[in-house]
Amino acid sequence: MELTLVLDTNAYSDWRRAGRWHGRIALANRIILPATVIGELHHGFRKGAKFEENTRKLREFLTEPQVSVHPVTTRTAEIYGEFVVHLQRHGTPIPTNDIWIAAAAHECQGRLVSSDDHFQYLPQVDREEE
Repeated sequence: MELTLVLDTNAYSDWRRAGRWHGRIALANRIILPATVIGELHHGFRKGAKFEENTRKLREFLTEPQVSVHPVTTRTAEIYGEFVVHLQRHGTPIPTNDIWIAAAAHECQGRLVSSDDHFQYLPQVDREEE
């Protein structure tokens, strides 16, 4: 069975910083970073003291054969709209970027890796449990 993981920003950061999720990441056939995650990472890198080191590590990671970036597509935007309406109807808002990340995970049929509990409000998204 093929394992496709979609990393949220905190999953990538936790993996780099403390090795969290390492076992699951090592087993994955495909690892996807949504473009939104790349943007959030670069934002964090620019605020930190290790900008060049963090940028280099991310670039190296993105060259791994099983790793790819998921762009925002028209379908991603459609799913985003569906998710926003779902969240509004249920009175369970979550951060906008996380809705985009969830939409990307749903679109590519991957399992979302995140330590954020609010993704539970989107049952349409498969989540990876630690």
